[in-house]
Amino acid sequence: MQHCLGKHALSALSKAKLPYISVLTDQTFGGVSASLAMLGDINIGEPKARIGFAGRRVIEQTVREILPEGFQQSEFLLEHGALDMIVDRREMRKRIGGLLAKMTNTTLSTNE
Repeated sequence: MQHCLGKHALSALSKAKLPYISVLTDQTFGGVSASLAMLGDINIGEPKARIGFAGRRVIEQTVREILPEGFQQSEFLLEHGALDMIVDRREMRKRIGGLLAKMTNTTLSTNE
């Protein structure tokens, strides 16, 4: 049910021509990572965040291969094009505000 509601909300944002910025924190796993989390117009990961569908052991047993070190960390995902940027949580508000201002062609208020 939640997945359907999320998809509906994303559809409404798209129709209204409003951006969807997805922030992936530690840990983002399961159905969320396989669907809504990676559908952002911009996908942001926190430093060293663990992101994936299933855990390392499950994947290694399924594909019968040893996976690269750090393959489920935000830095690896950035290097391989799954994330657009990595932003420290303390800088997130400022960075997202700037992105939204650019994406919506507006200016930011200097008031906090």
